[in-house]
Amino acid sequence: MTPEAWTNWPAREALSRAGRTDARRWLNRGVRVLALGVLLWSTFSERHVAGWGAVAAVAGVLLTGFLAWCFYRTTLRNDLWPSVGLLVLLMGGAVIARHGGFEIPATVLWCGCAVVAMERLPLVAALPTTLVALGGFAAYNQDSWLTTTITTAGLLLAGYVLRLDAEARGNAQRLLAQERAARAAEAESAALAERARIARDIHDVLAHSLSAQLVHLEAARLRIEREPHSPFRDQILERVVAARSMAREGLAETRQALSALRGEMAPLGDYLRELAAMDGAEVEIGGEPRPLPAEASQTVRRVVQEALTNVRKHAPGARVLIRLTYGADEVTLDVRDSGGKGPAPAGLGASGSGYGLLGMKERAELLGGTLEAGPGGPEDPDEKGFSVRLRVPA
Repeated sequence: MTPEAWTNWPAREALSRAGRTDARRWLNRGVRVLALGVLLWSTFSERHVAGWGAVAAVAGVLLTGFLAWCFYRTTLRNDLWPSVGLLVLLMGGAVIARHGGFEIPATVLWCGCAVVAMERLPLVAALPTTLVALGGFAAYNQDSWLTTTITTAGLLLAGYVLRLDAEARGNAQRLLAQERAARAAEAESAALAERARIARDIHDVLAHSLSAQLVHLEAARLRIEREPHSPFRDQILERVVAARSMAREGLAETRQALSALRGEMAPLGDYLRELAAMDGAEVEIGGEPRPLPAEASQTVRRVVQEALTNVRKHAPGARVLIRLTYGADEVTLDVRDSGGKGPAPAGLGASGSGYGLLGMKERAELLGGTLEAGPGGPEDPDEKGFSVRLRVPA
């Protein structure tokens, strides 16, 4: 036996009721009820128990039950000295009961202390405590020495068998938890592999077509610029430039969707700063940044994209502030602009993701969050500009 085996506590799974079958639970309850019944019957079967003696006897039984409950709680927390102290109090109560003429309650207390000490304490403390309890039982026992020896050996063996049974149950619980964790990791790995396959398919079908579209639009733009005498040159160039902008936005969103499918999304703060730099917006991060669930993170990204697209379409030249705040159990996004300074460029009104405020609100509600959008800021509705505020659980 290794030195650690003498000082280690039984596993928490062995000390707690977790994982016990219904039959085992009912058996444990039955044993406790039987022990309590024996204590009560043996106490009140004595002829000298009457009046204040009966009150003291009831108080003693209740106190014994309370100390036993405290012992179970302290061993569950692995508090050694409080646990040993409670057993000493119980054995002291057995001595008092024996001198008071209550032989059977004293015997039950000594035997119970011996068994539970061997079952629930580290061996370095369990063996001395058990030997003290069994020694008290043997000293006051009036049976023959052979009967007393067999009884004490049986109690010692019973306590050790209960300890081994509890350890086996604890090991089974740990193995079950490990198996469940392995299955969850396997399922997650399979889901990631499937998402990676879908991402490759999307990349082959959509990302390549958008890249080719950009190449053709850029070639058309250059050709138009080289033919300045076309009567429809300006209108065609505006449409081509708008289409190229839309293709670039679609390609960027496709790449973000691919990253989300592969589980490779950039940190939310870095993404907001990168997106804000493209639109000349400001970013403020409040609270303690932490990784968010994929759905919540993707919703925040989509809302920022749509809010910035609405600013470009309806308030060009406006000053934009993006504020992300990490709360205890939610994340708040606030996108506010100061109001437009001129008309939007031609063709830009038809651009954007097509997501819309209604779609953003529905997506937030699916996650148990809220979205508010309207003129002014959330604190001052009369303020100029437009604000979008999103709250999602995280």
